[in-house]
Amino acid sequence: MKKNITWLFAAALLILLFSACIKDTDFNETIQLTPVVELNLIHFNLDAGEFYDEATATPILTVRDTTELRFLEESTIQESVTKAEFYYKFTNSISRDFLIDFQFLNEANDTTYTTQALVSQGSIASPVLSEHFDTLEGDPLLQLFEASKLVLHVTISSSDENVVGNLNMQSKTTYYLEF
Repeated sequence: MKKNITWLFAAALLILLFSACIKDTDFNETIQLTPVVELNLIHFNLDAGEFYDEATATPILTVRDTTELRFLEESTIQESVTKAEFYYKFTNSISRDFLIDFQFLNEANDTTYTTQALVSQGSIASPVLSEHFDTLEGDPLLQLFEASKLVLHVTISSSDENVVGNLNMQSKTTYYLEF
């Protein structure tokens, strides 16, 4: 009995192997890989005091920072990326609105791509979450690849010695590649 079951199992396996759908398989067809890569871009946590100079009793309406973007210079990456998505998340507990300018620059400090985000005012008791998305394809994506640094301008609507709270930003970039 055991021999008959083994023989039946072997016959069924052979039938399945020889009747598998391989007729329509094109072995000359290329395989296309389309990985998705997520990277942290930039982040900051600004205290409201950074927008006011106590020594001179004057507001500082714009805070600026520069970040190098060397990974965008790799030709392999440039040739493989078909789309880039940028995600910026802001948490604002300062009772002022903000305008955030993202300026991508090349080595000669020429602007290759820009975008802006508006951040609504919040409060210590009730911080406000704001999100901003950018999707780049085609020419804007090519302009992005020319950039070697990102200059960030954080502009507050007004400031004085009584302004309190924090502005926090986290961001990531998602790259869609095709090989």
